[in-house]
Amino acid sequence: MPSKVIIIDYGSQVTQLIARRVREAGVYSEIHPCVVTAAQVKAMQPSAIILSGGPASVGEKDAPALDKGFLDLGVPVLGICYGMQLLAFNLGGGLEQSETREYGPADLRFVRSCALWDGIDLTKLSRVWMSHGDTVKTPPAGFLVTGSTDTLEVAAMADEARKIYAVQFHPEVHHSVDGDTMLRNFLFKIAKITRTGLSSL
Repeated sequence: MPSKVIIIDYGSQVTQLIARRVREAGVYSEIHPCVVTAAQVKAMQPSAIILSGGPASVGEKDAPALDKGFLDLGVPVLGICYGMQLLAFNLGGGLEQSETREYGPADLRFVRSCALWDGIDLTKLSRVWMSHGDTVKTPPAGFLVTGSTDTLEVAAMADEARKIYAVQFHPEVHHSVDGDTMLRNFLFKIAKITRTGLSSL
């Protein structure tokens, strides 16, 4: 069975870019709407799951929700932006809603090493691209803060025992200098995916 990455789309304008980055890495992926269930995703036999960003505010009425069953499938999960907030909200972390959005570049400071940062110089700041309103104030139990910025104490977090990783920024856009390395670390060093050369849908 070829490796397959399932991308859950929460309405981000750049979800297709996530799929493009995965495809450029030589890995097959599929984008599915956020109403897809964990049971349906399990039947797809994914090697990893990526939760996309999105414009909604977590916890508000009609905001796209997370099927927590995704976290019980035994495959690595990467939450990006809204995906990170969903993970925090559903796993007992603390969120702060904001009336203004942070949009633009930021300098990521690596708080501690983790598999997602493998091969990156952790002594230097890494330019990343932010586009979010809400923020994670406290990570859930089992998660450690792995990155911060001048405005965000929790810009990245990870529960490496469960292979759940989350970043507030968008590694899929070219403005995030080390974003491609991070995504490839998720695919190849965390999910242990073998390149197939198949296109992404």
